[in-house]
Amino acid sequence: EPVTDKVIRYGLGAVKGGGQAAIEAIVAAREGTGTGPRGTEKGPFKSLFDFCLRVDRTRLNKRTLEALIKAGAFDAIHQNRASLVASIDTAFEFANATHANANQGGLFDMMGDDAVGSSTQEPELAERLPWGIKERLTLEKTAVGYYLSGHLFDEVETEVRRFVRTRIEEMRDSREPQVMAGIISDFRAITGQRGRLGLFKIDDKSGVIEASADEAVLNAHKELLKEDEFVVVSGRLQLDHFSGGLRMKVQQLWSLADARCKFGRYLQVSVGDVMPDVLRVLGDFPARRVEHEQAEPVVHGLRVRLGLRCESPQGAAVAELQLGDSSRFYPSDAALAAWTAQAGSGHATVIYE
Repeated sequence: EPVTDKVIRYGLGAVKGGGQAAIEAIVAAREGTGTGPRGTEKGPFKSLFDFCLRVDRTRLNKRTLEALIKAGAFDAIHQNRASLVASIDTAFEFANATHANANQGGLFDMMGDDAVGSSTQEPELAERLPWGIKERLTLEKTAVGYYLSGHLFDEVETEVRRFVRTRIEEMRDSREPQVMAGIISDFRAITGQRGRLGLFKIDDKSGVIEASADEAVLNAHKELLKEDEFVVVSGRLQLDHFSGGLRMKVQQLWSLADARCKFGRYLQVSVGDVMPDVLRVLGDFPARRVEHEQAEPVVHGLRVRLGLRCESPQGAAVAELQLGDSSRFYPSDAALAAWTAQAGSGHATVIYE
């Protein structure tokens, strides 16, 4: 329901795996009419542990709580959804222990202050690395049915705009092939007079454009042409007489890693205090050789330049070492993370210009 012109309240009952009984128990706890150990307390929940104490856990299971966290219902309490999910078992155990303590009428008091403290003081949340944008949104979609807190394009936008500068909303009809990037949605394959045809939308947050790919493109990129996948595409724009907008006939298609090979000049590794194990990274992430039936094989790989800095009492010396063409690597996200780790106090960046 709309709260203001810019805020919409999404009902808890619409979260998958919620259930009417669980939602009623949550509302009762928030209003101070619950049956949990602190069921008579009223007001917003202060923490995950406070939530489990106040909500009737006979009507709320761990699966429902996990779905609520993934949906973002706890974001105002704690931003790290990964830590919250990892702490569910601890929160239920804490609530059970606190409830048992209350029912036993002072039994823990006879055991000393340590026992009381261990069952009444809230534990720390489990330490976990926050989910990345894609993982957070994908899990959010499993709980809600669609994305509420962001867009899958957010994770790659900063890098992508360094080589695909034109946004979809800025696209204009042109006879020349155009390059655009975005997330695939509403993908479906149909069979027409000229074979199979892929129909889908490309969305970069600024706008959405209808696209099509013929059977040859479909067969060559089965792993990329699917729902929620990021792609860079090249093709011809044409007027869609049915909708009045533009549509693209896709002629070429790249994953982000392949786009780095296509549009990137090299990987700049600014070396820190330890020399990277170059051979190890190249061995773990070798360039990919793609065979073509009627053409020469194409090697997908990115060149590497090492930026070296040597300090001495007389000053600093700076040098750049370009590795040979045979030392290209396949620039997947994992490969870039490996180069960054090897750079130590330095960094690794794909250079596009």
